Amino acid sequence: MQLTDARPEDGPELLVLQRCCWVQEAVLNDTLDIPALHETLDDVRDWIKTWSVWVLRQDHRLIGAVRARLDDDRWELGRLMVAPDFAGRGLGRRLLAHAEAHAPAEARRFALFTGARSARNIALYQRAGYRLTDPPTTEGHIRGAVYLERNVTLRKKPGPAA
Repeated sequence: MQLTDARPEDGPELLVLQRCCWVQEAVLNDTLDIPALHETLDDVRDWIKTWSVWVLRQDHRLIGAVRARLDDDRWELGRLMVAPDFAGRGLGRRLLAHAEAHAPAEARRFALFTGARSARNIALYQRAGYRLTDPPTTEGHIRGAVYLERNVTLRKKPGPAA
């Protein structure tokens, strides 16, 4: 498996993977009011340009991705996704750790949202040290989502993308 920086040409595959992953979230959380389900290819291409984005491939197939950006002193993580047929193999944790390792020095906290009924996601984040808390603002808060955060502790220098 290869974990690399996303490129603009990854946009179409990212959009397909995103829809596959967030349809499951929509069913679990009983809502279609999930931004990832309504983004267009242009939206995905825009966030590839404005976020740090990493993709995970097995052979030539895109099977996972994560994005992150600095917002104030928070390293905001999002769109952590693993193809449904690869779920349960530790790839989500690998992507999360990779994104955390690339946080800039100014980051003091890691932060993310997930569905309130997404027990598997919440468990993954809690095992990684995140705790459920109130979001910093209600602006941009997704109905039916929960906010998790953890303090940045030890700084590891990111290694090469495997």
